[in-house]
Amino acid sequence: MKKKHFASKLVHRGEKYAESVSKSKSIPIVMTSVFSFDDVESLDAVYEGEANGYIYTRNGNPVHDALSEIMANIEEGERALAYSSGMSAIALSLISQIKAGDHVIAAHVLYGGSCQFIKTELVRFGVDISFVDVVNDDITPYFKENTKVVYVETISNPTMEAVDLQKIAQIAHSHHAKLIVDNTFATPVICQPLLLGADIVVYSATKYLCGHSDITAGIIVSNKETIDKIYSIGLLYGPTLSPFDAWLLVRSLRTLELRVRQHSQNAMKLARYLESLPSVSNVYYPGLESSATKVIALRNFQNNWFGGMLSIELAGGEKAVYSLFRHLKSIKFAPSLGGVSTTTSYPAKTSHRSFTDEELKKAAISKGLVRISVGLENIDDIISEFQEAINKINTA
Repeated sequence: MKKKHFASKLVHRGEKYAESVSKSKSIPIVMTSVFSFDDVESLDAVYEGEANGYIYTRNGNPVHDALSEIMANIEEGERALAYSSGMSAIALSLISQIKAGDHVIAAHVLYGGSCQFIKTELVRFGVDISFVDVVNDDITPYFKENTKVVYVETISNPTMEAVDLQKIAQIAHSHHAKLIVDNTFATPVICQPLLLGADIVVYSATKYLCGHSDITAGIIVSNKETIDKIYSIGLLYGPTLSPFDAWLLVRSLRTLELRVRQHSQNAMKLARYLESLPSVSNVYYPGLESSATKVIALRNFQNNWFGGMLSIELAGGEKAVYSLFRHLKSIKFAPSLGGVSTTTSYPAKTSHRSFTDEELKKAAISKGLVRISVGLENIDDIISEFQEAINKINTA
């Protein structure tokens, strides 16, 4: 065989997999955009499902499959899909179930991005929307003949109310509608919505599923028929998750239960401490006795864990919020959540910035509301830092 030139060696050497009787302890990262074939017949066989294989990472990748296997199993679903962000998962889950002329019922308290997509993009494509208080109101009167989907969050963002998923699922199904649940705040460790009657579960895996603030990703879990439909639509929109990010997410899921336990224990202790302060007018956390939805949380949640998210309302309003953020040192002000370190966020200016004043009022999001993502630090240090910062607000 003719000797290869230098440039050809650079391109083609090192393509063989080393033979070994041992296996890598962690799954390999298959960092490729495309897969090659020896002949057209092999490609045809993979496309037609007659042979196992991969074509293009937008269609699938071994790391995506590993991630999907984990998520389907821990969520008690048949199949799962991974995408490049939580919003891509949310958007695909919705548009896969509706068409122009259909009607959607959505919780009136939702993550701002979800709400914005529903009230702008879905409406733009001719979908009718009803935003409803799914915690306090009977949603039955809001159904129409063309209602196809009910969309809620397990724990509302940012008011931290536990939603009665079993009740809503029963009502939705009696009207031949599907229930889509965003389970980001709870995770499958705390709640498995499919077992409570949900049809589709979505996640911003950027948050607790990853838990290290280093990727963006989204997950959808459902039955095979639904996932097949979403998969086909996802191929056209193309929000592909990087294989490396998928690998990082698989790595992170290995410790999910341990992390959620510590997040939950720390959040409960912090919530109880903050509830004792006169400068904090309200603490919203589903595990507190003062929570109007604790009974629902106890019925739907596992292990008596309530997650790592809580919100507080400062008596001093907006001015007090700005002062709190200035005086917190290691606890950062960041427009996301679910990482190893404790962070704060200001819904009125971040996650729900697109809300009008009227919408903020209807959703009970005041200018004094602070959302707290409680991390994995020693809880005494977290409490001490909040204590010091709040004391400085009081003396400012």
